[in-house]
Amino acid sequence: MGEPSPPAPTAVGLLGGGVIGGGWAARFLLHGVDVRLFDPDPEAERKVEEMLDNARRAWNRLTMSPLPAEGSLIVAGTVDEAAADVELIQESAPEQEELKRELLASASRAAAPEVVISSSTSGLLPSRLQQGMVHPDRLVVGHPFNPVYLLPLVEICAGGLTSQSAVDRAMGFYRSVGMSPLVVRKEVEGFIADRLLEALWREALWLVNDDVAEVGEVDDAVLLGAGLRFAFIGPFLTYRMAGGEDGMDHFMEQFGPALQWPWTKLTDVPELTDALLDKIARQSDAQADGRSVRELERRRDDCLVSVIQGLRARHAGAGAILEAHERTLFEAARPPMGGHADGLSEPLRLFSVRVPPEWIDYNGHVHESRYLQMFGDASDALLSHAGIDAAYLSESGSYFTVETHLSFLGETHAGERLEVTTQILGVDEKRLHAFHSLIRSSDGVVLAEAEQMFIHVDARQGHAGPAGPDVLASLVRIAEAQANLPRPERAGRSIGLPKPRRVGASR
Repeated sequence: MGEPSPPAPTAVGLLGGGVIGGGWAARFLLHGVDVRLFDPDPEAERKVEEMLDNARRAWNRLTMSPLPAEGSLIVAGTVDEAAADVELIQESAPEQEELKRELLASASRAAAPEVVISSSTSGLLPSRLQQGMVHPDRLVVGHPFNPVYLLPLVEICAGGLTSQSAVDRAMGFYRSVGMSPLVVRKEVEGFIADRLLEALWREALWLVNDDVAEVGEVDDAVLLGAGLRFAFIGPFLTYRMAGGEDGMDHFMEQFGPALQWPWTKLTDVPELTDALLDKIARQSDAQADGRSVRELERRRDDCLVSVIQGLRARHAGAGAILEAHERTLFEAARPPMGGHADGLSEPLRLFSVRVPPEWIDYNGHVHESRYLQMFGDASDALLSHAGIDAAYLSESGSYFTVETHLSFLGETHAGERLEVTTQILGVDEKRLHAFHSLIRSSDGVVLAEAEQMFIHVDARQGHAGPAGPDVLASLVRIAEAQANLPRPERAGRSIGLPKPRRVGASR
């Protein structure tokens, strides 16, 4: 998960723009990839644009990392148009084998031989989907999870004719847009995740069918219990821990026999009678409580963002994947240093953000903790600009903040665009002294300032040590280019109060 992402494709063709296809469109577009979308539904473009709006909203809350300039959405009138001049074709048509085979065969005839073709099927065998294709060796299954633009997992499954090169290239494409490919080792219906979900779904249907629980109660049983664990720990490690100090052996000895008990109906499904379908629909409508599907999507996305951000702070699960992808995004956004001082003689502008609503406190202003967050992100951008990347962090170390002085000069509100300028006041082999100004983009008003001192810490020694020569040279180059800038008025200023008057003293 810590490896840097390969370059993203420049363009992809999407066959199908429903829930899954629209999610693919949003993820690719937000990562700067042009999308050619074919879908016979006349409302497809509207639906995808609405999903893209939700995706933008979610990613603005998910990460402060700079995304590349958004790709272009082109609606194609035919499969041939969608397959032209792209590097990847992603098919997301309804789960009907014959329909998918026709689409994939048509796309394979129109696409260049080197184009990877992937199906989003949730369980159909790729060996059957390859039938009728031209160059079937480039077909893989790339099965994502909804919402595609937020959830990182994508299952990769090869067919009998699929080449290793196609698998490798597909994995590279998906990693480039922040996903985590999981290769299915053996071709099997349903792959891995959907087989697990199918077992849960069968039992959920039986519980409602037998009036053991209503749909909301079944959902609560998952989301308030094991679902919370599943965000960061899977069933095998969960059950190993349930075995205590003796681990999995003890767990299986104690609970293994229960697998023979007739608790579940894993291969038996209740008949989907009109009465059962009406019951499920009625209870599900009550759960929705009048909210539209877009409103439900936004609530789901907000909850997912909170969970993923929480996991990011613990370097676990989807949070660890986001953390690695953020590092890649920051590095991709870093402008080249160049061999001279051109462009460095003014305070650097390396970080900007639009204030999200959740940053606002009870009095309608941005909470003071967010100012420190923005200055911290600006410092990270400076270090990335100087050449501190994933390899440097693991091999050489980084700069650690040892002192920060903040000055709050103005208020800011939700929706405002802010940027941070950075001036290096001093640098030597171990220390870095920087000054940041937080500026409102619309009128140039300075809202806050931060003066920071950093110490370089050696990754192997675990204590202060010299910065790497290339990083140090980059920082020195900036400092020298900015040497003639006026020293900020508040640099070096300490907090002070007027000397108190003595009360009751005689003259």
